[in-house]
Amino acid sequence: MVDVTDKVVTVRMAKAEGEIHLQQATIASIQDDFIPKGNVLTTAKLAGIQAAKKTSELIPLCHQLNLSWVDIEFEISDTYISIKSSVKTKEATGVEMEALTAVSVAALTIYDMCKAVDKTIS
Repeated sequence: MVDVTDKVVTVRMAKAEGEIHLQQATIASIQDDFIPKGNVLTTAKLAGIQAAKKTSELIPLCHQLNLSWVDIEFEISDTYISIKSSVKTKEATGVEMEALTAVSVAALTIYDMCKAVDKTIS
């Protein structure tokens, strides 16, 4: 683990973005809340936020940080969902890994909730 003891505590922010590609019918089902496992985007947002908070438990040598803000936004197109995370803290090290983890777990959650109805997810 990198020693950040002598680094100045400042406001830190990071953003990350990813996409998950699905069939048009699956995206319509997500928008209409017809996926059998429940509300996909709300669940994915909560999973992504929780994952950002747990990043140090998932990635070896990653500092445990007190996050002051995490948000996840989705942009829906005909064939994919864009996932964007923003993370803020006031610490001695950055929050890039937390932002990336949030997007990754949100995408994994969408995949898990939709895999039974769409075999083409990528």
